[in-house]
Amino acid sequence: MQPVGPRALWLAAFFWGLLAVGAWGDGPAGEMTSLEAVLPPTLPWDGASRNLKVPADHEWATPWEKSGCSRTPRYDETVAYLRRLDAASSDLSLVSLGRSPEGRELWMMVAARGTEGTPASLKRSGKPIVLAQGCIHAGECDGKDAGLMLLRDLTVTGSKSSLLDRAHLLFVPIFNVDGHERFSAYNRANQRGPEKMGWRTNARNLNLNRDYAKADTPEMQGMIRALREWEPDLYLDLHVTDGEDYQYDITYGAVGKHGYSPAIAGFFDEVLFPAFARDLAAQGHEPGPLVFAVNSRDMTQGIVDWTPTPRFSNGYGDVCHLPTILVENHSLKPYERRVLGTYVLLESCLRTLGEKGQSLRKAIATDRARRPEEVPLGFTFPRDKPPATIDFKGIEARLRPSAAAGQDVVEWTGKPVALTIPRIVSSEITSSVQRPVAYWIPAAWTEVLDRLSVHGVEMEILAASREVEVERLRLVEPRLDGSVFEGRVRIEVQDFEPVVERVEYPAGSARIATDQPLGDLAILLLEPRSADSFFQWGFFPEILQRTEYVEQYAMAPLGDRMLAADPELRKEFEAKLAADSEFAGSAGRRLQWLYERTPYFDASWRVVPVGRER
Repeated sequence: MQPVGPRALWLAAFFWGLLAVGAWGDGPAGEMTSLEAVLPPTLPWDGASRNLKVPADHEWATPWEKSGCSRTPRYDETVAYLRRLDAASSDLSLVSLGRSPEGRELWMMVAARGTEGTPASLKRSGKPIVLAQGCIHAGECDGKDAGLMLLRDLTVTGSKSSLLDRAHLLFVPIFNVDGHERFSAYNRANQRGPEKMGWRTNARNLNLNRDYAKADTPEMQGMIRALREWEPDLYLDLHVTDGEDYQYDITYGAVGKHGYSPAIAGFFDEVLFPAFARDLAAQGHEPGPLVFAVNSRDMTQGIVDWTPTPRFSNGYGDVCHLPTILVENHSLKPYERRVLGTYVLLESCLRTLGEKGQSLRKAIATDRARRPEEVPLGFTFPRDKPPATIDFKGIEARLRPSAAAGQDVVEWTGKPVALTIPRIVSSEITSSVQRPVAYWIPAAWTEVLDRLSVHGVEMEILAASREVEVERLRLVEPRLDGSVFEGRVRIEVQDFEPVVERVEYPAGSARIATDQPLGDLAILLLEPRSADSFFQWGFFPEILQRTEYVEQYAMAPLGDRMLAADPELRKEFEAKLAADSEFAGSAGRRLQWLYERTPYFDASWRVVPVGRER
């Protein structure tokens, strides 16, 4: 341990002094605020949704309500409240989705009337199923506190019980259970409340909202299994933003019609998002689109509507044809307002799906039946098409000098402004692949086969060996990325060369047909050019390693014979010598070039072991 010096002691005293005098103290509405002395001012708010709370001394007040809306409960306190609800209501069932790396149960509450609380019984009921999760980033705990209130009102108090007549709710209050218990007042400096909160990443410092595609963590594997087994009609991922100031308190969005699930996107645009906007506004909230600024110093430059890859919840849902909405509450709004807005959104979701759920199911079926011949591997922002503009409810900003930053920094004044700004959608396809009939994975690559199984991708496992003509890709100038990202070292490649050959696949190998509901997901996981492919995530590092070589005393005379016997080879060799002086001056490179053109060379070196069947 490093010794604690005078400066460290002074800084500790400084921050604890802020806490004592109220910079982390009670804000205007009684909520605990973070760095209140330096955060932008808040706008006054007195929304009707405040009536959703029960008094602090109510028998079923949540820990958040008991604290005057300033505190979020720890893991054990949250589980204790769930168990009380479960014991008090026949409409609730507490289900474990597995254990975290530190051994905590990942709990999901099933709120379903007239069923046994099992996946089969919920499906038999015919009612729409909503799965909402909080705390994937465990400092962003608005969803947890809102969901505990809603579970109570759906059951023991009965004020919202009619919602369960038409829809079911699956609620995961704390997804990142280990990160949640790294509890501190200092975890999110830019966020107003609660008093203390969890950490962004899990116990192994992995971000669960970067893990959907690779599914490295037991938490994510448990969640994906739940999505497969319970088959929700809608998946809500509840977050809190970082970044800019603006008037909206609850923002939300999903991948648009340019993505992999256009029918689902149409339902969102035409049915669900208008219902959210109407219901939130009626309760005094300010709903808006997801806000990712082009330039946080100047909001007039616009916001981007980016198309996430399947490492993210909404990107994963889009390619799986699982309706998925990303909810981002505004971190600079008071905690009470954010929690109540999340409650209203969840209530609106259950009510709307109870009325329109069959329309959503038709959209899901339409998207799952799609088999486009060309499958996009990525999207970017259009270069030649001017973006559309939107009306934006901003906050006035100005620049002020900062000695700490050494330059001018943005400062929001708290004054509302109406702006018209660009909204730039990343809808232009960067690359695509012609849909293969199937992919082939050799039996030796068990980690890849296991992950495909976790995702629920259908596979044919060979009982006996089979020879198949496939196209595989050879790497041109691959290199390992210079840093670790999400626990893995990614691989960058200059280019890929196709190699068409007949390959003998042993028993235990897998054939993955793309004519299946998760065919698009299989393509993005297995196609090496895809940004979230198993290849780019480093599942095949062994192929970069050479294991057989040739000695100069053998290759030099063999090379002389090859050049003498093959005029075309000699011509190609001499052209290489003339064009590349370093090559010409290196005996090793000259002989390596010739070695690669012999049958002794390892034909599998740098070849990705994923075969395309055309």
